[in-house]
Amino acid sequence: MKRALITGITGQDGSYLAEFLLEKGYEVYGLVRRKSKLDFNNAEHLKGKVTFIFGDMTDSASLLRAMEIAKPDEIYNLAAQSFVTTSWETPLSTADINAIGVTKLLEAVRLCKPDTRVYQASTSEMFGKVQAVPQNETTPFYPRSPYGVSKLYGHWIIKNYRESYGMFACSGILFNHESERRGAEFVTRKITIAVAKIKAGKQDLLELGNMDASRDWGHSADYVRAMWLMLQQKEADDYVVATGVTHKVREFVQLAFKAAGMEIEFHGTGVDEYATLKGTDKVVVKVNPQFFRPAEVDLLIGDASKAKKVLGWKPEISYEQLVKRMVESDIKLLAEGKI
Repeated sequence: MKRALITGITGQDGSYLAEFLLEKGYEVYGLVRRKSKLDFNNAEHLKGKVTFIFGDMTDSASLLRAMEIAKPDEIYNLAAQSFVTTSWETPLSTADINAIGVTKLLEAVRLCKPDTRVYQASTSEMFGKVQAVPQNETTPFYPRSPYGVSKLYGHWIIKNYRESYGMFACSGILFNHESERRGAEFVTRKITIAVAKIKAGKQDLLELGNMDASRDWGHSADYVRAMWLMLQQKEADDYVVATGVTHKVREFVQLAFKAAGMEIEFHGTGVDEYATLKGTDKVVVKVNPQFFRPAEVDLLIGDASKAKKVLGWKPEISYEQLVKRMVESDIKLLAEGKI
């Protein structure tokens, strides 16, 4: 039986990956940060199926201990300070977790069990101010946030340890992937929660930043399959994982309202843009400059040709299905008093 250690197991991707690996017959271990109030978040339902180990990406000793306990054949490093906006407010801790933390994990692997295969969650935010459209594994990076910069260090240190020590270490450059389990601070989930509340008459207005930002959105459950496939190859390599289709935030909003049985119409441009319920004067969406990033990433669209050819991977959940699932889930959670 293979053994896997997942850092960031309580997050969106970590919980889907744990379910996937358990179905494959793995013995799964998950790294969890010890807090005054324990919160297993998306991994609550995995209790009894997964062995949780308390540890922290900034604490080398705890990572060494996790290696000794789990003795993993595979490690999936999904732990991160993953909220882009927060990275401007906490740039140093973002770097500690997303950059130096990866090095500490690699050192723990090198010292304890160097034959362990390591997956690193890289991100399309590393492309930032894009130098080519679409973006693939050879596109130059130009990160536009402390988050993007920190993840770029993690990406390169993986490649460096692979080349320096012959370790099986690879990065998945994942484009935006969402789900019903996405954190409420992310724009997609902010939208679907607001739509559910507006439909129920519990919220009047959804305020957003750059409506013209374009993203390549997929579903997390599809993307964790790609992570696993990368670690099953003969040689370690890096792969872009994306749908190859881009949508503006405005489109996501429109589709989310439609999934809840509401039609909206947009008016105005830029900071004066707003949306009303079709056939009425009721404003339900408006732009708030407060939510603009200090440095914006305007267009992300990935070319996953290599992943499709080498790994045999392709997304199965469509963009429309993704939005519909998220909205329906939040309508249900609201009815149950959970949001």
